[in-house]
Amino acid sequence: MYSWIWRHLPGPLPLRLLLAAVLIVGVVALLLFVVFPWIEPMLPFNQVTTGQ
Repeated sequence: MYSWIWRHLPGPLPLRLLLAAVLIVGVVALLLFVVFPWIEPMLPFNQVTTGQ
């Protein structure tokens, strides 16, 4: 999959590296700001009881 993405990025090596970095930052931002907040209420980690 990564080789497919790399082959389809346009331009010379420096531009490809820049575009790959932008793609990585975009995916991380999407996960941190959209996916993780959406799925967090469904996880059981907030239902912790300590003591009585």
